[in-house]
Amino acid sequence: MAEHDHRAYLLTGVTGFLGSHLMALLLQRGSRVLALGRRADGRGLNERVKSLLEWFRIAGLSSRLEVFEADLVKPDLGLDLYDYRKVRREKPVIIHCASDTRFSERNRRASTEINVHSLKGIIRLAKDSGSPFFHYISTAYVAGRSLSTSYEIPVADPKFSNVYEETKGTAEKEVSGLCAAHGIPYAITRPSIVYGDSRTGRSNRFNALYYHVRSLQIIRDIYTADILERSGTKSDKLGIHLGPDGTLHMPLRIFVAGAGYINLIPIDYFTAAMAKILENARPGSIYHATDDNPKTIGQLAGYCERFLNMKGIQIIYGNQNGGPELNPPEEVFNKLIQPYLPYLCDTRRFDKSNTLKITGGLATPEITYEVFERCMNYAVSVSWGKRGRTL
Repeated sequence: MAEHDHRAYLLTGVTGFLGSHLMALLLQRGSRVLALGRRADGRGLNERVKSLLEWFRIAGLSSRLEVFEADLVKPDLGLDLYDYRKVRREKPVIIHCASDTRFSERNRRASTEINVHSLKGIIRLAKDSGSPFFHYISTAYVAGRSLSTSYEIPVADPKFSNVYEETKGTAEKEVSGLCAAHGIPYAITRPSIVYGDSRTGRSNRFNALYYHVRSLQIIRDIYTADILERSGTKSDKLGIHLGPDGTLHMPLRIFVAGAGYINLIPIDYFTAAMAKILENARPGSIYHATDDNPKTIGQLAGYCERFLNMKGIQIIYGNQNGGPELNPPEEVFNKLIQPYLPYLCDTRRFDKSNTLKITGGLATPEITYEVFERCMNYAVSVSWGKRGRTL
């Protein structure tokens, strides 16, 4: 994307993590943004977007932003005739970022609605408006579990780990089929797991990586309080104690299927890559926004121990079923991470030939301990998002 880009962009999922950062990127580059989204928690989209602009410290750019409350699964995206025609006249580049990211099978219906069924309406708008390009934000994990290397090509018939991966894989096929049928140039971008800004530590969402660290912090605090405030009887029985330097020693075995990696990218890398993709994408191309040198779960466990001032985390490779009895901290933590296990020991590598070419070799910032600490310190400073709940 050029430093100054005065095109109009229609952006869905504007209040989400990726969508909000793309909105900020576009506004800062001089683009006009048509933001589609919905009411939530009793708050209108205008109010939600205003909070985001303030968080990004770009409230002064609001004159280039127009907000439309929409429902992507309804006819004409839930827009009235006047607004639909207004959007259509803009002939915007479309970035479809809205997504249901829940993993659970019980959410299959809702996930299919937003991730798959909504595509017909948004692509119809692309056709009706004569949109010059349609960008779809997918996920690197449409590759499925069976591949050792995932290439920047359409998915075949992979084995998925959850409903989210499955519906995003189906969505990619829908996007390519519908866009080809209507003659709409399109590209697909597949990010891996995204965390906060590697330079500042800031983030307006605290799931994925943050969820695991916060869970460990809560468990740590329970047993620290037991020792300091309640004589530590419960902790003693579990072999949990405080060292002379205040380090909590807590036996905590984490069971994963096997050795592998956690593929993490910072949001600043995602937006930098997207800026280049928006400017230079080749029609029909797929781009991986993934980590070049991902860390192992053991390395990240070490980061957690250092950040939380605790010791005792042990990574166990293999299924725990029928194995040793878990202590209470292990039982709680292993249950909490269950849905995320496929991503904690990932053996897949993601080919980035297209992405490296289009971005001029843009490298993924390494998640060093210093970057990890910066991001987690920010999360703690805003109570893991509780203070930013109005976003």
